[in-house]
Amino acid sequence: NFQLVIPERGERVKINSGSTLTVSCHLSPGISAVDMEITWFGKMSCICTYKNREMTQGVGYEGRVSLFIHDLKRGNVSLRVADFRESDLGVYMCRVTSNNETQQITVNVPEE
Repeated sequence: NFQLVIPERGERVKINSGSTLTVSCHLSPGISAVDMEITWFGKMSCICTYKNREMTQGVGYEGRVSLFIHDLKRGNVSLRVADFRESDLGVYMCRVTSNNETQQITVNVPEE
């Protein structure tokens, strides 16, 4: 059994000067997510899916999105979006499936 957690405030969403957006999300307890299915959704579309240890990027996100692959074993399922643009603002949803258990959580990326 696991839950998805996001930081209360502050570290939930980070946009750095290099225009990379990080949307934080972790498993609790911090079990490995390496063999789980992880899907991130944006406004009405799939941003990326990690399944069978392979990453698929959604339309319009090719070459821009990644997960922290080396941190999956620590339960870090955070999303990284490079080349951040205004259209990336809005609500993000992370869905994680392990065997027959699915958890999901939404994170709002507000305009500054």
